Amino acid sequence: MSDCLFCKIAAGEIPSKKVYEDDLCYAFCDINPQAPTHFLVVPRAHIQSVSAVTEENAPVVGHIFAVIARLSEELGFAGSGYRVVSNIGEAGQQTVPHLHFHVLAGRDMTWPPG
Repeated sequence: MSDCLFCKIAAGEIPSKKVYEDDLCYAFCDINPQAPTHFLVVPRAHIQSVSAVTEENAPVVGHIFAVIARLSEELGFAGSGYRVVSNIGEAGQQTVPHLHFHVLAGRDMTWPPG
């Protein structure tokens, strides 16, 4: 999608602090971190939100979760725990209409969130 912020970031058209990339997804640091470690993982293909996940595009979501697990090990926070969040729609506080997963680590996560 030509006007999507996260599509542009994943394509390298808008600068970001890259954490990881491959053919299916791109991970980058959040510009307003809510934890000592806070990055987002987005699919390169435009998918609006979790609500738009289908049987056809579900494999990329599985791949993203495998990438998150690998990064949690590589970055050293797998053992202490972390949170993965995806906001959906206006009431869910989704501000960019492109599927993305926030990965937060490095502090205790309170419950209930938000």
